[in-house]
Amino acid sequence: MAHIGIIGSGSWGIALASLLYHQGNQITVWSAIETEIQELNRTRRLDTLPGLKLPEDMSFTADLEEAMEGKELLVLAVPSIYVRQTAGRMRSFCRDGQILVNVAKGIEDGSLKTLSAVIGEELPMAEAAVLSGPSHAEEVSRGLPTTCVVGASRRETAERIQEYFMSPVFRVYTSPDVLGIEVGGALKNVIALAAGIADGLGYGDNTKAALITRGIYEITRLGMAMGGRQETFGGLSGIGDLIVTCASMHSRNRRAGILIGKGYSMKEAMDQVQMVVEGVYSAKAGLALAEKYRVSAPIIQEVNQILFEGKPALAAVNDLMLRDKTKESSGVGWE
Repeated sequence: MAHIGIIGSGSWGIALASLLYHQGNQITVWSAIETEIQELNRTRRLDTLPGLKLPEDMSFTADLEEAMEGKELLVLAVPSIYVRQTAGRMRSFCRDGQILVNVAKGIEDGSLKTLSAVIGEELPMAEAAVLSGPSHAEEVSRGLPTTCVVGASRRETAERIQEYFMSPVFRVYTSPDVLGIEVGGALKNVIALAAGIADGLGYGDNTKAALITRGIYEITRLGMAMGGRQETFGGLSGIGDLIVTCASMHSRNRRAGILIGKGYSMKEAMDQVQMVVEGVYSAKAGLALAEKYRVSAPIIQEVNQILFEGKPALAAVNDLMLRDKTKESSGVGWE
């Protein structure tokens, strides 16, 4: 039995807390919001995971030191926009060599740093890793088969985290490509917004397939320019996560996109979804990275114009369709 601290009490943190508990571990869940902890202690339920009843011997606390002290593993499960702030608060209680796995997906706005880089700055004493892949909290909490990948700079760290998470319903692969995993996980949310917008406009399967296919091409080109491995973008944290995020109504990014396609403003869509829509925060960073590395990213560019410049969604689709004619792949030509 391991002692594990879950830092963050949202849907994903609670789903992973349940998964790790049922593998025989002792779990402590932390939230910065005292009322959330009080409600979890009282009801043993989370509104966004209505079918899940949490065990009586799972601990919930607003005391960060209590959540971290003596834990073999820490799972950082706060939204990407709060990763730096939360990691900074954790510094006083983090011991040298502490194994920590981040499960948020995003790129820090402004600095354009991956979340692992942010954690490395705030918690240099920790042994940090990332867990990503096609994994909706709603399905993990129900024990439906799910497969993810854990990335770490050290093989031993990745394999240790793999051992903690592996179960008959949760399979974990390992990878050294932390950067590629994080870029895929962050930018797929932007493409999922585009897929949702297409759904909101009433488009069909052909459009969705085109967005997924060209979307992973954009992500791969940009990710490789940043130093990621091509194989990663063809794996679970790349095309796998992109497919599930673009196709499922569990996806808050797709749901927000549908509303935007129907004419809602960005703020109205986010208010309606009532959860953090990571793609909105990653869109600006994705475009800035594409410009920094001089990589063409027309879908990411159009999503930014819809979100932040008031461009009508229909006009964005027309501009995507009527761009300059080109080959499908720059690496494939005639003899």
